[in-house]
Amino acid sequence: MTAAHVGERLLTPGEVAALFRVDPKTVTRWATAGRIGSIRTPGGHRRFRESEVKTLLAELTTEATKANG
Repeated sequence: MTAAHVGERLLTPGEVAALFRVDPKTVTRWATAGRIGSIRTPGGHRRFRESEVKTLLAELTTEATKANG
């Protein structure tokens, strides 16, 4: 983990799912497919860097706006 990521908020799959309005299982599939990076906790749970999630959300929102505009 780089210094830029130290202290960064980590989101649960449920929190990420709420932002994208999808099921948490979809978020897990995205992580498995490499579409979004994830970190594993010592207990084996996935967590997602807030900055990376917000960047992906902004990219997808921009793409959707361009496609519909």
